[in-house]
This record gives sequence, structure tokens and C-alpha cells, in this order.
Amino acid sequence: MAPESSPAPTAPSLTERAYGQLKSRIMDLELPPGHRITERDAAAELGVSRVPLREALRLLEAEGLIVLVPRQGAMVASWSREDVVRLFEVREELETLAARLAATRRTDADLRLMRALLDDAARALAAGDDAATAAANAGFHRAVLAACGNPLLQQMMAPLNSRVQWLFHLTKHRDTREQREEHVQLYQLLQARDSEGAAELYRAHIAAGLEPTLAIAEAWECFDPVDVTRTRSRGRK
Repeated sequence: MAPESSPAPTAPSLTERAYGQLKSRIMDLELPPGHRITERDAAAELGVSRVPLREALRLLEAEGLIVLVPRQGAMVASWSREDVVRLFEVREELETLAARLAATRRTDADLRLMRALLDDAARALAAGDDAATAAANAGFHRAVLAACGNPLLQQMMAPLNSRVQWLFHLTKHRDTREQREEHVQLYQLLQARDSEGAAELYRAHIAAGLEPTLAIAEAWECFDPVDVTRTRSRGRK
């Protein structure tokens, strides 16, 4: 009997592929804030039709990575000073709670993942790879959230995780060595199951990052999605 042929890709799988590729390009800053995304060009580049592409764009919009303008198109979201402050305000409360819970609920597997991410950050720092360092540091924050053992808190943070990761990449030249060192201290507190110490350090860690991030953000340009998607150009260079 001849083996059955593999089923043709379904719309959800094409949506996931388009979503993953676009998200990766945004995170890597290949598509910078303010870049116009046209359906025709994006569909051709990704090898999908417009239906799964539109679904992917809606997923990215829900994560705050793009802005959709009805009947005009899409733009990679830009950051204002207020956007940064608001994100840090929420992170300071929710991620601090995650660290407090993770100290008592973390498993050995959680610690192994955190240790691996700390090692990744150390190797990236030694190689002078800021993007890889930022990715490892962002991954450490996600690992702490995963270790908190509270699905409701994880659901509350889910829409913010992509923006947090993106911000790490946008500020990848910001004191990455100090961030990694503070992550090592947090790891040790989580290992010791010191919930109060972990919460105190995590709150201070996040708060300390606000001013350096705002200093970098001063150079960022804010874009009007309506103006960007109205233009005939195929995207900002």
C-alpha cells in the first residue's frame, strides 16, 4: 500500500507561519517602528494568501506590535514616552508578584531553564552580541513568570510579554551586563526560596530600568498610523 500523502497546510498553520515570521522580523528590528506593512507585499514575501496574513496581523495587533488602520493597512507600532512608563508601571506590580510566587513554587526544572538562560546571556556578553544578550535576558523574565504557578497571572501578562521582549531588543545596548548580574542574584534568591527577597529585588530591578529606557526612548520617533498607511510608499526605510 502506498503511503498516504501528507495533508495540505491548513489556514491556521499558514497563519501561524506568517505570524511567527512577522513577529521575528519585528523583534529583530528588521521591521522597525513606523514601518508600513502592505498586505500585497507581505503576502508575497511570506508565501501566503491574504486571508492567513490578515489573521496573523490581527494576532500581532492584539499583542501591541502593530497598528491596523481600517481600509488603509498596517504599521509596526511605535513607542511614546507614555507607552514606556505605562508598561513599566504594570510590570513592576505583576512581575514582582510573579517573582514572589516563583520563590515558593518553582521547580528544579524551572531553575535549570533559568540557569541555561543566564549561561546564554553570559556567552552572548562575552561575544559582544547585544541582540542575543537581550533575548536571553528577556527569556529569563518569561521563565520567572512561568515558574510562578499562577495561570491567572500568566494570562494577565500574556498580552504584555511580546512588548516586554520587544522593548528588550529596542534597548539592547542598555546595561545588559548589569541586568544579567541582577538576574543571577534573583536566581539565587529563587533557589533559596526567599520570596520576600526575590520580590524586593525584582521590583528594584524593574524600577531601575525605567530611566535608562526613557533616555533611549527620547531618540525614538512617534508615527501616526493613519499618515503612514495613507502614503503610497511601501514602508519606511
